[in-house]
Amino acid sequence: MTLTEIEPFRPEDLGRVGFGLNRPECVLAAPDGSLYTGDWTLGIAQIDPDGRTESAVETDLVSNGFRPNGIAMTVDGDFLFANMGRAGGVWRVGRRGEARPFATDLDGKPIPRTNFVLVDGDRTWITISSRGRKHEHFTADEDTGQILLVRDGVTSVVADGLNWTNEVRLSPDGAHLFVNETFACRTTRYDVAADGTLSNRVQIRYPGDTYPDGMAFDAEGALWVVCVISNRIIRIEPDLSWSVLFEDADTRDLEAVASAHASGSLTWQKISRSRGSQLSNLSSIAFGGPDLRTIYLGGLGMDDIQVLPSPVAGHPMEHWR
Repeated sequence: MTLTEIEPFRPEDLGRVGFGLNRPECVLAAPDGSLYTGDWTLGIAQIDPDGRTESAVETDLVSNGFRPNGIAMTVDGDFLFANMGRAGGVWRVGRRGEARPFATDLDGKPIPRTNFVLVDGDRTWITISSRGRKHEHFTADEDTGQILLVRDGVTSVVADGLNWTNEVRLSPDGAHLFVNETFACRTTRYDVAADGTLSNRVQIRYPGDTYPDGMAFDAEGALWVVCVISNRIIRIEPDLSWSVLFEDADTRDLEAVASAHASGSLTWQKISRSRGSQLSNLSSIAFGGPDLRTIYLGGLGMDDIQVLPSPVAGHPMEHWR
């Protein structure tokens, strides 16, 4: 397949949808035009096609101590959410009723705070950014991140020793699992066996001011990666070559963050102050719209969802199929 050549986007190309969101870190687009995102006020926010913003679930997740981060949809319309709250783990919640454990225990020990969850048929993939409870500094040599696999009710570790493990995606042919290792400035690809075993790790390395977070595949098999701090969008082709399609960052601020990261002194306070002209700590990308040619962007420092028209369609996620 010949890939579409895409001209870089500009900040003025951005539109917006939704309002009053609190840290829309992970965005899901549904076939009916609705958007969903983890939200530290609403729990899981729903943005209707007409732009109305409301809670997608009846229960008050935030008051109950949950901090939904990555979210996924099950085949029956429930939500799984990676919990950054004290209880950690991954939980399941329906439109009605309380949240209940989905994956909260591993080998008899509690699963700590989780970052992301991805439904893949009868498999569910979970990332733990770091098994440490305190994250005073974000460094390139942190290696306590993990990828977990839940299958037939059993949770196991399938990858260990990773750096700030963030979002994961299966390639459209199911042959590879990609994961972003944010503060190692790299995207890592594994071969995936039928039982979920990961092997043959290949690393895609970026410059030291590139911190990959969210990702989504397009219909041509290219992987779109978004980056916190620099607010970059990168497109990785199937041969693993890549190009930058968008950036919205203050140059001096980005240089200061990269310097702090290189010296091992990067803190959340420095990260949280990063601002572009319209985006702040871009962390999520989703293809949606009736033809999957609309890009939706969420970010840690944003209060809405930013929107771009896409020249290529996205690859439909599990909840579209």
